[in-house]
Amino acid sequence: MIIEVDGLSKSFTYHKKELGLKSSIQNLFRREMQTKHAVSDISFSIEEGEVVGFLGPNGAGKTTTLKMLSGILHPTSGSAKVFGYTPWERKNEFKRQFSIVMGQKNQLWWDLPANESLFLNKCIYEVDDVEYARTLGELTELLDVKELLKVQVRRLSLGERMKMELIAALIHKPRILLLDEPTIGLDIISQRKIREFFKYYNRDKKTTIVLTSHYMNDIEEMCDRSIIINHGRIVFDGGLNEVNERLGHKKIMKLVLSEPVEEWVLNQVGEVKEFKDTHVKFVFEQSEIKKMSRWVLDHLPVIDFTIEDIPIEEGIALLYQSGGEKHETA
Repeated sequence: MIIEVDGLSKSFTYHKKELGLKSSIQNLFRREMQTKHAVSDISFSIEEGEVVGFLGPNGAGKTTTLKMLSGILHPTSGSAKVFGYTPWERKNEFKRQFSIVMGQKNQLWWDLPANESLFLNKCIYEVDDVEYARTLGELTELLDVKELLKVQVRRLSLGERMKMELIAALIHKPRILLLDEPTIGLDIISQRKIREFFKYYNRDKKTTIVLTSHYMNDIEEMCDRSIIINHGRIVFDGGLNEVNERLGHKKIMKLVLSEPVEEWVLNQVGEVKEFKDTHVKFVFEQSEIKKMSRWVLDHLPVIDFTIEDIPIEEGIALLYQSGGEKHETA
């Protein structure tokens, strides 16, 4: 295993303060301490070459976990090994083998041309001149930004800037790439190009990728496996196609009625997810398809209905809600 995490936890302490001058004066003498458990006793392992999606709502603990795996944060308890190294010891041999890209933070110098920041990274990682020229040429061609290398970073579009950030992260050919919202704020075309680049790079270089994203297209197109975290705990670890299986083979039935029906009548059918005028959506177990269909057609003024799998996004949202439960590896 290239990444092994065992019982990793991270807590932050902070002081609570009410609004107003009186509270400010009180805080000088007595402060109320609060503790936030960002990550709570998580364990998982990742093999070399895997592309793993790390999913969860805002505040679930995704970025905190990536920061611990990269050595930026020291955990409160637990252990982690990346290439056999403990990340927060920050040994040079370890730091040469990974990169972390955060969609909301820049590593390029704002007022300098991109090529100068890239050359700085080349010097930091002591990349050979010939290897640097070869890698830079390959990456700029793949991302179609060769003609932008001499342009100040602040004059680049968001999509162009993100491509340069990726080049800076890959210039030393890391074996692990930690991506925190790499497509945030990008338009649909730019998102697709970035995804295509990651898929090619993973196939070609066998680089291990751990990706957090709120865009389901990123996860569905790139990841073989997903780890879902909520309230600092892992609630699911497996393939996206197993999300529905974890939820008990649930199905969605959508109805179009010829006239409105009172909600108490619909509640006899099953769990009502949406109800607006003549459009109704139920969630039910797959084993009840025949019984549900017969009852609906016999008792409701149906003019059209469909039965579908729960969309991946909704399935993951339901797993988010089970944040306190112990996960099972699928």
